[in-house]
Formats: sequence, C-alpha cells, structure tokens
Amino acid sequence: MESPMLKINEATEYIAKRVSMAPEIGLILGSGLGVLADEIEAAVRIDYHEIPHFPVSTVEGHAGQLVIGRLNGKTVAAMQGRFHFYEGYTMQQVTFPVYVMKKLGIHSVVITNACGGMNAAFAPGDLMLITDHLNFTGANPLIGGNLEELGPRFPDMSEAYSREYTALAREKAEELAITIQQGVYAGITGPTYMTPAELIMLARLGADAVGMSTVPEVIAARHAGLKVLGISCVTDMAIGEQLEPLTHEQVVQVANRTRPHFISLVKAVLPGVNG
Repeated sequence: MESPMLKINEATEYIAKRVSMAPEIGLILGSGLGVLADEIEAAVRIDYHEIPHFPVSTVEGHAGQLVIGRLNGKTVAAMQGRFHFYEGYTMQQVTFPVYVMKKLGIHSVVITNACGGMNAAFAPGDLMLITDHLNFTGANPLIGGNLEELGPRFPDMSEAYSREYTALAREKAEELAITIQQGVYAGITGPTYMTPAELIMLARLGADAVGMSTVPEVIAARHAGLKVLGISCVTDMAIGEQLEPLTHEQVVQVANRTRPHFISLVKAVLPGVNG
C-alpha cells in the first residue's frame, strides 16, 4: 500500500507538470458556487479523474475539476467541486486536495459552502463569514498516524478562521454594499437534512449555520499551516421551530442567485490575502 505522503507527492507532481505557475491561494468552491472558477484567466483545467489518487465529485452542482490560473492579480488553484464524507469517502480522501494544494505552494485557502441559516437574523441569499465551527461529524481527518512533513500531531485551532481575513472580507463587503453576516458553522455528515430537534440542539449550542462540508478541510488546512477564510452562502433557513421541507435543487437555485455577490466579494478580497 502506497503511503499517504507518496500519494500526495504523485498528485502534486502530475499537476505541476501541467501548469507553469505556482498557486498562492487555494479556492474550495461549494454547491452552486463553482462558477467563480470560470472567471480565472490563463486557466489550466484538469479533471479530477486525471489526477493520481484524487477522488471524483458525485454531487450535482460540483463540476469536478481543478482550475489553476490568475484571478484579480493572484495565482489561484480552484477546486470546482469538493468531496464529502457522505459520498462514502474517508476523511483522508476528503482532505487530500488540501495537502496537494499546500505542496503546490499555496499559503492560504478560501473555503466556501452552501449552508442552512439557523440565526433568525439571517435570510436566504445572505453571505456569512465563518468565525468558528462546531465539528459534529463524529470524525476528524487527522485520526491515525501523523505525517510530520505536513503538520504537527496536535494542531492548534484557537484561530481556525483567520481574523485578519475575516475583517478584510467584512470591509470589502461594506465597500461593495453586500449584506454580510458572520457566525459559527456547524459541520454535520449528512446526507440527510437535520430534524427540528437536532437543529434546536445546534442552535442552543451556539451554531448560526449548518452544512455538510468545510470542517474537515479547515482542520487539514490548519494542520498544514494554511490561513483560512470561510464564506457560507445561506441557501435556506434551518430553524427547528419553523422547519419546512427542503431539496438539494432548492439549495443550488439560491446559491445560483447569490453568485454575483459571492464572486464580487471573493475577487475583492483576493489582493489582500497575502499569507
């Protein structure tokens, strides 16, 4: 069996041979938000299935390719579609691309998602800056042997989401007249949406939003020493006392409507993401 480090190196070497520029910033684009990768200039697009050891995205709204090029003055590596624990992948597979992007040269990562808003002050279509998270997946991508080449055995999570980047994003949102929220993101496994009782529990524990991604990648990013900016698109209201039926199609539709603000905000923030 190949070692995890060998797999990371093989994937990195394959990608490096396809591109002439080393990325500075990673972008992980969630449901309905992958269109940002279409804004990248001088782009090299690599399907996930071509990259050694990469999983393949199986979820609607996730294109399944890595796009490397220039976006508003920065060289970026954008994941147009991500992987989820609920797809049957291990936590190590879900976070594999984070380490590959680190090896390619990134110092920071912008991680996005579509989420349910649990804070009554939010509304569908709002963008929320993630200030912290609750890990309710019941797992952690760092369980098992630690790879010292990637990070420490016991990574610090006191600032999982960069306060500097969060303040920068808030400032840019105000300049662009974009309504911006901020709060705590609760990460769950899915693929079921939560019951009213579960949502009430999470809200009482301090969560402002809930979703099925992001937390594993943030843990891996901090393990690897990467600075993180987290942005959620609130696609529905997940308030336990007022819960209504929800489909993934509805989530993608609201994310699609929010795209112009999302694209404008990320592009405005990138010049200030300097590691």
